[in-house]
Amino acid sequence: MEDVVVNFIAALRNAGVRISISESLDAVRAALLVGFSERQAIKDSLAATLAKSVGEKEKFDACFDRYFSCDFFNASENAPRRIDPEIRSMIDSDIASLAIYSDAAGIAALIRDAAQASDLSSIRYSTQRNIYSARMLEIMGMPQLDNTFGRLKSMQDSGAAQAAAVQLAEGKIRILEAVRNYVEREYQLYAKSSDDLMESYLRTTRLTNIEQYYFGKMHEIIQKLVKQLEDRYSRRVKAAKRGKLDYKKTMRKGVCYGGFMFEPFWKKKKMDRPDVIAICDISRSVSRVVRFFLMFLYSMQKRIGRIRILAFCSNLADVTDIFEKYPIEEALSRMQDDPNIPIIRGRTDYDRTLTEFKEHYLSLVTKNTTVLILGDARNNYYNSRADILKMISERCKRLIWLNPETPSFWGTGDSEMKTYKPYCHVLKECNTLTHLERVVGSLVRGGARH
Repeated sequence: MEDVVVNFIAALRNAGVRISISESLDAVRAALLVGFSERQAIKDSLAATLAKSVGEKEKFDACFDRYFSCDFFNASENAPRRIDPEIRSMIDSDIASLAIYSDAAGIAALIRDAAQASDLSSIRYSTQRNIYSARMLEIMGMPQLDNTFGRLKSMQDSGAAQAAAVQLAEGKIRILEAVRNYVEREYQLYAKSSDDLMESYLRTTRLTNIEQYYFGKMHEIIQKLVKQLEDRYSRRVKAAKRGKLDYKKTMRKGVCYGGFMFEPFWKKKKMDRPDVIAICDISRSVSRVVRFFLMFLYSMQKRIGRIRILAFCSNLADVTDIFEKYPIEEALSRMQDDPNIPIIRGRTDYDRTLTEFKEHYLSLVTKNTTVLILGDARNNYYNSRADILKMISERCKRLIWLNPETPSFWGTGDSEMKTYKPYCHVLKECNTLTHLERVVGSLVRGGARH
């Protein structure tokens, strides 16, 4: 119990909370007295001894929720209830058994044990994340899982073995993702607290893992990135507007000055600003990525033409008016929570979404329109309606699909990403600020004629 409290105090110190030795001893005594059976009781007890101001209380709450959280592994809905006895005998390691049965509690415990054995709480720098991830996977027994997968895969004549191999492979992907998320969470707790390190971390961390506590810092970083993009492209835009030297006009004017070309004339070119239609999935799994994407997009609005925002979940709705009437932060909140928006917040349905787009918005798509789709392409096994996506692709200037999932998940389960891929001019993983910066930068560059 003492180790748990000591590590938590280390996390608080890295978050900027000043804690003395006597306060640390008081916190340990409080934990021994209260115990960990009641989450709220231990939280109140530790807060009373460690958080001394409103600012420190906010940091304490954020650290406590991350430190004592255990929702880093998502079980598969397709895990088998029974396995052929012959196949079961080949699964000779704990990690393989947990993976094939998608045992969330067992895998979570295995990850915690590996984290403790690898001394993960000593992580301080972003460059250490891959090192600790590899060390934890080795301790968990990932090589044994790979050996089991190889044996199952080699049994070509056994349908049960092949099915088990597929299930094991999907379980491995989920474990790899869970370990990565766990290491990122621990890094966020124990990393050096300097602004430069924190900014570097937030720029490269998956947006789905960013805690709400850091949203203010994320907004600051986005504004900084926007200014960098503005500075980077303003010179190019100025040169492009000026155009090339018009030799004929310049030489004719030079006659007045005895042949000296004191007054140059330029062939001016019209600058195209692309119209953008952004189709955004606002379901829970994608909402944070959408939030930061729209914040980034609207910050670059003067480099873009008209922006139309269409939000979808079980159906499609135009929310452009909200972003035109309200500041970006309020507009984002209203898009998610306003009951007046005619969005059905049920299961994601690309069938209905694309059908409604064809009926109401396809006529707005021209050769100057860039269509941006932000979603994970998980369709809950509805009709994909790839034929409509093909129509959009043929009518628009560019169809850009941004998927917050890693490419290894595309096409697994109910994902239609591989079905949609042939009709996308650009298909990118997009789940960090660095990804967003590249996408928005590419969008702005695409509007300039050189």
